Amino acid sequence: MKLPTIFIACDTTSTKKINQIIKFTQIPKIKFGYKFGLEFLNSRDGRKFVSHLKNKITFGDYKLADIPNTCASAIRAVKDLNFNYITIHISSGYNALKAAKKVSGKTKLVGVTILTSLDNKSLREIGFNKEVKRLVLHQAKLAAKAKLDAIVCSPQEIKIVKKIFKKEIITPGIRLSGDSKGDQKRVMTPKQAFQNGATGIVMGRSLTSNIKKNIQKLIRELN
Repeated sequence: MKLPTIFIACDTTSTKKINQIIKFTQIPKIKFGYKFGLEFLNSRDGRKFVSHLKNKITFGDYKLADIPNTCASAIRAVKDLNFNYITIHISSGYNALKAAKKVSGKTKLVGVTILTSLDNKSLREIGFNKEVKRLVLHQAKLAAKAKLDAIVCSPQEIKIVKKIFKKEIITPGIRLSGDSKGDQKRVMTPKQAFQNGATGIVMGRSLTSNIKKNIQKLIRELN
């Protein structure tokens, strides 16, 4: 049986905390990866820490969103970190996705759809006149056309994305049973997300608030 992939959101500037996260996730029952966002990657020790990580699945969550040349140049600039995954907003447009994919090499380029902190009301405030699911479906088609390696979408859109996009589907907005939604709007439990067809999930505070205890809870919930 294929092990589930769980990306831990290392949302901190503390290398000590990240080392603790890595220590308590070295278990055979689950395949863990480590997602580094802008908070850590822009910190004083962030780049150096990632450059010394060996034999770990690493996820550079840059969420690039810029003109084609800038997106491609940004990926070239972090080639030495050998990320397994790097994110780019699909809303950057087809040409930017193509340019980024052309230079990504062995790193899997992950298209980010509508952030899980947004809902239909939020989209209307921004100026979109389509609902979340319709926008995500449209973005999935663009990701497939640009030959991206994976998509990030909320667990609530997995089923519609699967109809269009046949590669990896990674879902944030994951909470252990009974946990607060925090600043997320579209959430599910780990088991529900995998049952819906996610190939990988992203978990942050729901695990890292007490990594040792919550890892055991996660194992129980997945069984």
